[in-house]
Amino acid sequence: MAETLVHLERRDRVAVITLDHPERRNALTAPMTEQIVAVFDEIEADDGLGAVVMTGAGKAFCAGADLGDLAMASDSDADRAAALRGIYRGFLRLAACPLPTVAAVNGAAVGAGLNMALAADVRIAGASARYITRFLEIGLHPGGGCTWLLDRLVGPQTAAAMILFGETVDGATSAATGLSHRCVPDDALLEEAVAFAAGAAAAPRELAIRVKQTMRATPALAAHAEAVEFETGPQVWSSKQPYAAELLASLRTKVSGR
Repeated sequence: MAETLVHLERRDRVAVITLDHPERRNALTAPMTEQIVAVFDEIEADDGLGAVVMTGAGKAFCAGADLGDLAMASDSDADRAAALRGIYRGFLRLAACPLPTVAAVNGAAVGAGLNMALAADVRIAGASARYITRFLEIGLHPGGGCTWLLDRLVGPQTAAAMILFGETVDGATSAATGLSHRCVPDDALLEEAVAFAAGAAAAPRELAIRVKQTMRATPALAAHAEAVEFETGPQVWSSKQPYAAELLASLRTKVSGR
């Protein structure tokens, strides 16, 4: 029987995914990547789940990729590209998840493990979190969209400091730069992340999915007026859903009772 390297726990409407290979600091291997993909398939098929938290077992979030598959690949560019894409599958599956996602970064997030954290919608860092690119240190060009993700999140200067100059960003600094949404004590990290995710999970599932789709699309628009037009269609759709009237009535009752 294959070793279980990825665990799924349901906490009400929040799915908690734990990368669980602490003796390897949760490094991404082909079997772990396959299990990550399967877990996300299971989550997305479950209408009772509305948000996802990913974290790591032990003292690391994810120490990056096990580069054995790349080392074993032939010198063919196509074979090496295929090996790299195999490494990417885990964090790309997280990035593609339509549900709101949170990375609870409990220690080092290195290389492909950094990409995993960056693939989530929101990062909450423990005090011992460390964001490390390490690509140049091991003689590799960055991959998996790391340059795009970092520049988009923290701007070109911090991205350059991390990628070109090898700067490690700790939990507190990550919150100050916007790389993480917040930094919390290590012993409170998972509970804080689950409580945070519960806010999104409490919303109607299809509504949260559509809002996330819109938030990914509107940054490419050129003007506010285009965003107004883009949002009108899904806003009209949402206004016709039964839960809209129910939630509005609940809000009115709550307000009138103050």
